[in-house]
Amino acid sequence: MQKTTLVIMAAGIGSRFGEGIKQLTSVGPSGEIIVDYSVHDAIEAGFNKIIFVIRKDIHKDFEEIIGHRIAKKCHVEYAFQELEDLPEGFSVPEDRIKPWGTGQAVLACKDLIHEPFAVINADDYYGKEAFVKVHDFLVEHANDEAHYCMPGFILKNTLSDQGGVSRGICQVDDEGYLTEIIETHNIVKKDKDFAVTEDTGKEIPMSSLASMNMWGVTPDYLDILETGFVDFLKNIPEGDIKAEYLLPIIMEGLLKDGRAKISVLETHDKWFGITYAADKEKVIAEFKKLVDKGVYPTPLNS
Repeated sequence: MQKTTLVIMAAGIGSRFGEGIKQLTSVGPSGEIIVDYSVHDAIEAGFNKIIFVIRKDIHKDFEEIIGHRIAKKCHVEYAFQELEDLPEGFSVPEDRIKPWGTGQAVLACKDLIHEPFAVINADDYYGKEAFVKVHDFLVEHANDEAHYCMPGFILKNTLSDQGGVSRGICQVDDEGYLTEIIETHNIVKKDKDFAVTEDTGKEIPMSSLASMNMWGVTPDYLDILETGFVDFLKNIPEGDIKAEYLLPIIMEGLLKDGRAKISVLETHDKWFGITYAADKEKVIAEFKKLVDKGVYPTPLNS
């Protein structure tokens, strides 16, 4: 059986909710958090290893609150994303506070991964279909280097009733390959067919596909990240203490250079997530709907 791993980027978990992660609030009817649902869906889809990318300072709390529970269902490992974890010859700028972005987060897993893997954010809900499609793609293309995938979420299923959001709008060719991600900010609903950007008024079809930072890749991608991280660090403008090495930008660079192809897998589930504590009530309501429809049992079991 083809092994597949799910990398969950959780280094920022808890930082928006206060010190540590004890303040993380449940969103499911029986106390579940979003990660529980992601792991449940991933295992159901066929993933057989979970790697959590976290900060060393939350390791103990994370294992107690999340990790030990997940380890009963699936093999779990940890990678640590730290500001100081830089290639030889580089040092942290004096005023830099945050680590180096999602590219560095995945690169932290380099010694732990030898099989195709998917990458997700810890505080986003992606739905069952995305995990199934990404898993099946990875199994089918396990030996195809530089052929990656991403779920394309239908834009209307990613928008908020609370205000404008930023989304990566995907341009896809006739064969289903990604050609460009257009970062678009302040998108709001207009009507059932169109959204608009608040600042420009530009219309975007609700049927457009959006990238939500879920990717499926093969192990060769880690070598690309390692080489690219050095190039990124070399080219940071002097005095810029906020530059980040980000997966969408890395992927788009590979496309432009002709070094990779990325299949876009259209998915129809509704995406939602927690960015700030104030988002909690809406997410709780969304999970209640899913449980009431029978999509998930309560309590949740894998």
